[in-house]
Amino acid sequence: MTAQERRNKIVEILKNAKEPISGSDLAKRFGVTRQIIVQDIAILRAKGIKILSTPQGYIIDIVKENTVKRVFAVKHGYDRTEEELNLIVDNGGKVLDVIVEHPFYGEIKGLLMLSSRYDVSKFMEFVKEGKATLLSSLTDGVHLHTVEGENKEVLDRIQKVLKEKGFLIE
Repeated sequence: MTAQERRNKIVEILKNAKEPISGSDLAKRFGVTRQIIVQDIAILRAKGIKILSTPQGYIIDIVKENTVKRVFAVKHGYDRTEEELNLIVDNGGKVLDVIVEHPFYGEIKGLLMLSSRYDVSKFMEFVKEGKATLLSSLTDGVHLHTVEGENKEVLDRIQKVLKEKGFLIE
């Protein structure tokens, strides 16, 4: 299989995937190193294919119809991260990203794509094992989340519960 054939197959796999697929899983499928997959993904992105890298793996950025998004400004310490994320997913939201405003680098954005307690649990496990640091640690806990929901009512409910629990910055 040529490199181009492998890249075409990666796109096909990601388009048909219901969940993100890790670079390691793709590497095993093709009998190459994870670094080769990382390079393939970079080349595919350079060609305009919208591949997202999430904590769970790679996915093709597919715009869902009939959903709405809202950005929430929040502040909390590390100890309340799991609670905040679970409140969002328990109320029908999908946490698409986390954004912080760094004084030197400007806006820094990390894709999360968390839509269930399982996703939140896996994310927190990754952080607790020391494999990642929360971006909000750079900004004294202040950060933004872009949240997707089925409709405005879902986002209103999430906003209400985040406010009640003291997460929202007003």
